[in-house]
Amino acid sequence: MSDGTAGESACADRAAIDAFLEMAAVDRGAAANTIAAYRRDLDAARDALPSLLRAGPDDLAALGPQWSALAPSSVARRCSALRQFYGFLIDSHIRDDDPSGALPKPVTRRPLPRILSHAEVEALLTRAEEEAAEARPAALRMLALLELLYGSGLRATELVSLPLSAVPRDAPLLTVKGKGGQERLVPVSGRARAALSDWMAVRGAGRDAGSRYLFPSRGSHISRVRLFQMLRELATRAGIAPESVSPHVLRHAFATHLLEGGADLRVLQSLLGHADIATTQIYTHVDAGRLVALVNARHPLARRGGNASDTS
Repeated sequence: MSDGTAGESACADRAAIDAFLEMAAVDRGAAANTIAAYRRDLDAARDALPSLLRAGPDDLAALGPQWSALAPSSVARRCSALRQFYGFLIDSHIRDDDPSGALPKPVTRRPLPRILSHAEVEALLTRAEEEAAEARPAALRMLALLELLYGSGLRATELVSLPLSAVPRDAPLLTVKGKGGQERLVPVSGRARAALSDWMAVRGAGRDAGSRYLFPSRGSHISRVRLFQMLRELATRAGIAPESVSPHVLRHAFATHLLEGGADLRVLQSLLGHADIATTQIYTHVDAGRLVALVNARHPLARRGGNASDTS
């Protein structure tokens, strides 16, 4: 391929990628992080192919050996972006064929979520409550953040970007804007409401008093990175290995402990804001014992003379 042709091909690829990302943002409401991930994956594919726009099945099949050093999950993510990209090209009448069937098919297994035990969560909460008893604003804010992370299962981004208007007044519910701008209602426990009330009593002081965010910082809101740091610092003070604690670990603990308590999987899906229940089903691994006991107690075979689990 001549330099001129290669340059034209690269420009056409970039234009097609830009058009796809615009569609994903406008039509699908994809979040900024999702758009950025799509761009990285499509750029990686573009760098590996003579032409992303005109690639055929043989070109895409050749990506497998080129990406052999990548983790299966990374290959799967890139292939997903490419399948969506070529689907967009067909819908836009830019191509009339879909070569994505030739993409590599890595075998991936969703990793089990890391969680905290009930005792570890209790240690975190106890330490946060002891520090909040001194009524220092930073400690009151930390307790409110912790109660919402573990008590409502919010994602880190959802939590730090909560507007002040989200604070419940009469109904014990928060309106949360999740991935893709989708809104959902999540419950706020009595403990979390009390912690929020204490935080609100001191939040109005200082330079961020006029902020529209519930947890303001320097004209905006506290960052996900700062929330992560604060949690690990609290874990250290609570005698818990800091590397085992993060906002997402607390979200996992919320889901796991609810399931252990008998929560319905569909309810849990709604609370977590998962678009696909398959994402929620990963939490069932943590409660296999309860599920077996449930089958043995409730299944019709359990009413017979033998144990249902012994029936072949």
